[in-house]
Formats: sequence, C-alpha cells, structure tokens
Amino acid sequence: MKFAAPATVRLPARLLAITAPALALASCAPAESSTQSASGVSPVTGTLFVANKRGDSLSQIDLATGEEQFRVSACKNPHELAVSPDGGHVALACYGGTQIIIFETSRSLVAQRLLLGENAQPHGIVWHPNGDLYVTAEGRKSIYWIKDPLSVAPKQLEYATGQEGSHMLTVSPDGNHAWTTDLGSKTVTLVDLKTRRAPRSVEVGIEPEGIALTPDGKTLWVSARRSDKAFALDPMTLEIRSEVETGVFPLRLAIRPQGDVAVTSDLGDTSLTVIDLASAQAVRSIAVDDRANATKRAQVTILWSADGERIYVAETGTNTVAEVDYRTGEVLRRLATGEGGDGMAILSGNSE
Repeated sequence: MKFAAPATVRLPARLLAITAPALALASCAPAESSTQSASGVSPVTGTLFVANKRGDSLSQIDLATGEEQFRVSACKNPHELAVSPDGGHVALACYGGTQIIIFETSRSLVAQRLLLGENAQPHGIVWHPNGDLYVTAEGRKSIYWIKDPLSVAPKQLEYATGQEGSHMLTVSPDGNHAWTTDLGSKTVTLVDLKTRRAPRSVEVGIEPEGIALTPDGKTLWVSARRSDKAFALDPMTLEIRSEVETGVFPLRLAIRPQGDVAVTSDLGDTSLTVIDLASAQAVRSIAVDDRANATKRAQVTILWSADGERIYVAETGTNTVAEVDYRTGEVLRRLATGEGGDGMAILSGNSE
C-alpha cells in the first residue's frame, strides 16, 4: 500500500525468485598501507562489506589482514548496505534499478531478491534490530518497510514522502518512525510507520543528506552538504535546535556507538568534523588526506567500528577505504576495494 503524500511545512532557510550472481574471486589485493598505529587501539577483526557502485559489485574485506577476500557481481550501481541483526546476511540497495539483493555473509551467495516498484531507485537502507528492512525509493518519492525480508513472501509497505530525492534514512529504536533526507526538496521528512498519518517535511539547509538519530532517540542530526553545516533537530516536531559549522560539503553524518560525538564526512576538503553532541559544538577536525586531494579521493560514506575506536571512510575516487584512528586522527591504512567503493557495513569480530 502507498499512503498519500503530505503537505510540506516550509521553514526559513536561515533556520534551517532467487539466483546466485556470478561469483568473481578478487585478486585479494592488500591494503595500500598496512602500517599499524602505536596509539594503543585494539587489534581489529571482523569483515567489511563495500558496495562498489562503478564496479556493480560487492566486496568482502578481512579487517584483520586488510585483504579483499571475495568480490561478487551484484547489480547496477549499488550504493548502501545493511547487515542483518544476527550477522548472517547483508542487504544491498541497487540504486540503478528496483531491487534489494540479500547475500549470505558466510559464502557471499544470493539468499533473496526483493523487487520494489517501478523506478524505485533504492538507496538508503536500514536492517532494524526488529528484523525488518527499511529503504528509501528515491525514484518513487517514498520509503519501503519490508517485513520478514528473508521469508518466502516478505510483506512490503510503501509510504510516500512526497519529496524530491528521498535519499538517506534512519529509523527509531522502536520501529514506529522513520526520517529521510530529501536532497531535491531541501527537506527532512518524518514518516509515522504505524499509522496512515501524512508525513511531515521541513526545510533544513541546502541539500540535506547525512542523517542519524542519537542512541537515546532524543535528537535527530542532519548534515546539509551545500550549507557546510550540521543541524540538530527535535525528532518529532522537526524544529531546528542547533546549527554547527562543518568542513566543506558534509556529505554524510555518523554518530559514534557510544553516543558522545557525531562525525561528518567533508568531501570538499577530505576532513572529518567531530561534533560534541552534549554541547552541539564542533570540537576538532580530522584530516583524512591533504585538501588538494579532495577531488581525487571523492570521500563519501563513513562508518564507525563497534568499539568507537576507528572510523572507516570510503574514498570512491581512489577505490579505497581509509581506516582512521579516532583518538589520534591517524590514517592507519587504506584498504583496496572494487571500483567506486561507497556504501559500507561491518560484520564485527571480537573487536566489539
């Protein structure tokens, strides 16, 4: 079912059927640099999954060695990823089409294909602790709630946002609400997943994209990439509480699992802006590379390790992922990916 599109509330800009894909064994390329930090971070284990949007593939990287274990053919222009709560599967949003592909994490084989509506362009994706999938359908100005995605007949519910470019999303811990960033409409949209109530949208900066909810569910953080700002919002009223200056073009925003800081991925100057959540102040900037290399690196998605000690930064232009020591800001190594590595997900080992 698809619920009716909402009326938009504008705020002043200043306030603002199952077949396995061809399995291609990669050459197990090592990390660009395997230098370990002397800063005292714990040894890292686990598996990093990377969506290679130009290579139409999915990479599986062993974090202990930094080597790519497998690369599998996926779909056209895959972007975002999400790991299942039990770690057994990873779901890939195929932005260049209409499907979600779910792989087994142990063997990188296709376990499920979920076909969405015409022109869906699925992008942002969340595999919720409740076991359900939530995904934006940018081409349909909507989001999907997919119940029991691994079952024989998963149930799909579609909710209209009515906004252009509903790109990224986050979902409340109780699964009652979802929020999207709508690039084309310059809005953030709140969707009530348990009722037919019309969603609510407000303008937040210019081209809002990054989005994350604090672990306590009390604050929604959004980065607007052409405003060079991050915004703290009331999740339910969407009132803007604070504005924080960031680096240039903060494409994404991720909150540390410990809930103390947020980091923006500043594509325009290859930096990470660290924001203290209690004070809503930028407290430091981490240089992932020299600013002169911003165009070359094309830094995009960021991801925290479960222990909050490392930040993984996808560098789409150089087919690498930078592993950054959060405490010191040191780039520990660069991991080789497929062509155009973008969306990431971690299946943790004992580093948790």
